[in-house]
Amino acid sequence: MRRTPDAAVTSLPRAPRDEAQGRVRQYVITMSIRMVCFLLMFFVQPIGWWTWVFGIAAAVLPYIAVVFANAGDDSVVTTVESPRIGIEAASGADQQTPPAHDVITLSETAPTVHGAESRP
Repeated sequence: MRRTPDAAVTSLPRAPRDEAQGRVRQYVITMSIRMVCFLLMFFVQPIGWWTWVFGIAAAVLPYIAVVFANAGDDSVVTTVESPRIGIEAASGADQQTPPAHDVITLSETAPTVHGAESRP
């Protein structure tokens, strides 16, 4: 049986439930803006060029809302990254390449005692 690689949490796609909630929220907001445009088209007086803008927006926004609600995160390609591969690559790279100039390396040395002679 073939085992899939372990996945890092940060490389996983959004949960389907969260994606659906986001699409529903976006649809409701767009349709609310449509309703406001529809009401403004009738209640804003005197009738002018903005009446046509509100009418066109009220007619076009349902199409835009449906298209955006149906377009999920499927268009975004996500690859699952294994944290083990990253750790193995980092450990192998440290042994083969010298440290860069902008890397600060700290090392500890054994403390030395000054002024004391060693006694047998």
